[in-house]
Amino acid sequence: MTNIISLRNITKIYKGSKNKALDDITLDIREGEFFSLVGTSGSGKSTVLKIISRLEAPTIGRIISPDNIGMVFQLGALFPWLTALDNIIFSMKMKGLKDEKSKETAREYLKMVNLIDFEYKYPRELSGGQRQRVGIARALAVDPDVLLLDEPFSALDPLTANELHLDLLRIWNQTSKTVVLVSHYFEEAVLLSDRVGVLKEGKLIKIIEIDLKRPREIHNQKFISDIKQIESIM
Repeated sequence: MTNIISLRNITKIYKGSKNKALDDITLDIREGEFFSLVGTSGSGKSTVLKIISRLEAPTIGRIISPDNIGMVFQLGALFPWLTALDNIIFSMKMKGLKDEKSKETAREYLKMVNLIDFEYKYPRELSGGQRQRVGIARALAVDPDVLLLDEPFSALDPLTANELHLDLLRIWNQTSKTVVLVSHYFEEAVLLSDRVGVLKEGKLIKIIEIDLKRPREIHNQKFISDIKQIESIM
């Protein structure tokens, strides 16, 4: 399988700090896979995403990643003065797409996340889960090579998060996008991913292959074993 992202000996030290946010990380992410990074707060998870997306440059090391990357943030990061439809159209305008085509495509992605009936709603009129669905649709509407998800479900109640997990897996199967998820929930990572990378104090400690058929059952013994393996590392 072809690698779409490669990090080589990545170290990141933020300006004004003596500590390493990332410490000599080498990682390959395969095209079309669902990869997750887990770790406690401050372990460097979000910094890895920022480097992949080129929002941050490494202090040391080199990176190969596509130019066209979509990103979904923890709280959606929608523009409050724009409707759900216009939030998606805005991101497409930034890519130079024409208005009519943008509207058609935006509606297609709202349908994909089951929100076509909410296209004229403003973010304040949407639930947390609905805002995240709009965020996912907005990221996908520019047809990215890689979809980055920065703890997008952490602020949601368990039922809503579970619904979005199912939606995300359905969309991943439909689009064959490469997905990179950051999460501090080990169960979420094992439930969704092909592989899980475990970060601790800026170091990539281990990558665990999740050899389980989907849909996955959280009471499956192998599922529980993978969770315990991650816990033992942390």
